Amino acid sequence: MKHGPWRHPLSFRRLALGLGEKLGLPVIHLDVLYWQPGWTPLDVESFRKRVAEAIAGDDWIVDGSFSGLAFDLTIARADTLVVIERPRWLCLWRVLWRSAFQRGGRRPDLPEGCPEMFDWSLLRQAWRWPIDRAPRIEAERLSYGPDVPVVRLGSDRAITAMLAAAAR
Repeated sequence: MKHGPWRHPLSFRRLALGLGEKLGLPVIHLDVLYWQPGWTPLDVESFRKRVAEAIAGDDWIVDGSFSGLAFDLTIARADTLVVIERPRWLCLWRVLWRSAFQRGGRRPDLPEGCPEMFDWSLLRQAWRWPIDRAPRIEAERLSYGPDVPVVRLGSDRAITAMLAAAAR
């Protein structure tokens, strides 16, 4: 089973890790492959090579989309696309909460040397996601993976239900 999910910038990690644990599949965090210490981006060619190597196996779960950089690679090999659609106010709240209470901390979906921090551009990206990013990702999905089934989740309850179903 290959899952090529994309997400709002803040809500997919829990589902990706949970599915990986329950299904016994590796979880590939694209942020870990892209960002270098100090939040320095990797060059595009090296990033695409890392992604191609990470998804070379038969079964995996990808956390992230990186449309315009690597989504074409992951969606072309995915058997399911999971889309988490949250209200904008909730996305903003979660970005602010993480920035305030996890500042300087490290998450498993972030690379070494890239601590959690407040970032105006991330806040703006969360707000503008449905306007800017979601349509671009959908266009890439239609170009590179039009036959990949899409599962849309809009709440914590839906995420919990998907995790429970995966355990069966």
